[in-house]
Amino acid sequence: MAIDLDQPEQDEPQPGSTAYVLQEMQLYGYRPFEDEPDARPLPDACMMEGAIADTFDAMVACLTDTRIEPDLEDLAWNIVNVFQRTGERIERELDDNEQAQKRLQRQQDGSEVKSVELERKIAEGITMMERRDTMESFRDMGAEQFEKYLRKPWMPWSGPMVNHKALTSAVLDSRKQIDKRAYQDARVLNPDGPRFVLSAGPNYQDHALICGTLDKLLAQFPDMVLVHGKTPTGGEHIAACWARNHDVPQDPRKPDWDKHGKAAPFKRNDVMLQVMPKGVIVFPGSGIQDNLADKARKLGIKVWDFRERRAP
Repeated sequence: MAIDLDQPEQDEPQPGSTAYVLQEMQLYGYRPFEDEPDARPLPDACMMEGAIADTFDAMVACLTDTRIEPDLEDLAWNIVNVFQRTGERIERELDDNEQAQKRLQRQQDGSEVKSVELERKIAEGITMMERRDTMESFRDMGAEQFEKYLRKPWMPWSGPMVNHKALTSAVLDSRKQIDKRAYQDARVLNPDGPRFVLSAGPNYQDHALICGTLDKLLAQFPDMVLVHGKTPTGGEHIAACWARNHDVPQDPRKPDWDKHGKAAPFKRNDVMLQVMPKGVIVFPGSGIQDNLADKARKLGIKVWDFRERRAP
């Protein structure tokens, strides 16, 4: 029995059939991420804008002046939301890709296999970022059309409405500069460094003892912050002048006489100890200095007590 080799086997898909098309796609179709990065271009911006405008024009023209018009806002909102949700899904995939890259970075052993795997993940991540940015552009264009026809801004039900493509280097540099300024302002109001509380009576004038003690402290703690009661005369005023001349940050705590009356200096002592200073320096004065020293010892804070002896 002769066999006709020109005739296809019965199980082989015939040209034009769905099975044949699927087989050709499996054999020759492009599968991104499997071999090399997708080289196809991104959608043209003008075509994207035209497609979104046409979609809204067709929907509005179809539903206006009909009984379905009350549903127009919900339908238009969901058109934009499709791109919002797609962008969020790609963002989650991008998170997974980032974790995979970190894992592959730890697994690098110098072999070509591991290097190729990492390069593939990097290429996937770049493509994902481009896809995410494109979806956000679609969403923003749709939001403009939504506002044009519905006379109200489009907002997602949940989550942020971020445009990563708009985060240019200039925007990032501007944000860093603003954050840096805010941090510097915060340091002026609340400077960093170990805090030392100093308290002295308003009539105590031993400049040599106060400045000598603070000089030794500054040599040991160059980033120290001086906390004092802001008394306009006496030892605390001398300490404040010393701090200004040595560029030492100050954190003055003035008593609130209006709120606490005669108890204001003692309440002020509590406030100064709340910052948990590294040490407390007490010079001769009154019961206010005695109260500060006693409370500091109870809290386990080191006290340099010069009320009855001189600095070594």
